[in-house]
Amino acid sequence: MARWVEPMGLLHGRGAFAAVAAGAALPLEGGAAAFTLVRLIENGRVLGLMPAVETPEDWQEAVLALTRPPQPFAGLPDAGSLGRPLVMGVLNVTPDSFSDGGRHFDPRAALMAAHAMLEAGADMIDVGGESTRPGAPPVDPETEIARILPVIREIAKDAPVSVDTRHAATMRAALDAGAEVVNDVTALRHDPESLAVVAEAGCPVVLMHMPGTDPATMQQHAEYADVAVEVAAFLAERIAACEAAGVPRHRIAVDPGIGFGKTMEHNLELLDRLPVLLGLGCPVLVGASRKRFIGTLSGASSPRDRMAGSIGVAVAAAARGVAMLRVHDVAETVAALRLWRASVAGLPQGLEA
Repeated sequence: MARWVEPMGLLHGRGAFAAVAAGAALPLEGGAAAFTLVRLIENGRVLGLMPAVETPEDWQEAVLALTRPPQPFAGLPDAGSLGRPLVMGVLNVTPDSFSDGGRHFDPRAALMAAHAMLEAGADMIDVGGESTRPGAPPVDPETEIARILPVIREIAKDAPVSVDTRHAATMRAALDAGAEVVNDVTALRHDPESLAVVAEAGCPVVLMHMPGTDPATMQQHAEYADVAVEVAAFLAERIAACEAAGVPRHRIAVDPGIGFGKTMEHNLELLDRLPVLLGLGCPVLVGASRKRFIGTLSGASSPRDRMAGSIGVAVAAAARGVAMLRVHDVAETVAALRLWRASVAGLPQGLEA
């Protein structure tokens, strides 16, 4: 029996604390947000919407699971202590990525970009050597490794690095070069050896939802009865597979895969219903920066002109409890998150009005 609890009626900051104190809401992941309502879903059927504090007894454990904070990911500070989600800076060492392909293909340019993102407030740098845009040609592990290793070796001296790859050989080489996290858009399904590599390395991993394992054909499978529940169920299965292979849940983060095998309508519904994923007990990462649907809605045809729309989506995701954001525009995103947080919770300690 598949059961999902969807937190709704979210509150933040002072309103959240007041509602919890009054017994009208429950804290969301132990942080500065709270939820007043829950939607109960069983076997794909919505059973009803009700106050969170009045959940039937046989659903209470699932509801209480939403109140517990996930363990810190990859040794980084948790989002609650920072007052904002962690920020993962995107560094594509490729000639053909949809947004910045070619800009960081030279290792020196890549290193300069990485250090600029770190100075701007990035908590981690995500390095990739294969484009996963729809229709992108595949890259063999040897080429991918040659592209990313010189960059990873240098960045890892100064900051946590994740490697964005679906190839086990690339994962192994990147981890040996100093990367700390594996970020796989296929949730360790593309390469039959990848799960063993992650388990043996004892490293954290980001599992992303994508229908199939080939970015070139993923949009052909963008069909869902309930996209939020189906994405959550997929990620639950991949978490179980990782645990069975020896990767504990506290080393796993999940990503709903915005733009990967989804229509614009799917992307928007997933963003709105991100709290469903919080019941998995893992930090949730969202990577929507500069995606095509943002350009469609904002009228920005070029990916490089989609910063404003990307920040809007980042703030919307932050308000729904995500733990990490994968972004291109680090400085602007960090500033927007700081202002969003201050607007709902007041000035951070130590700052004067």
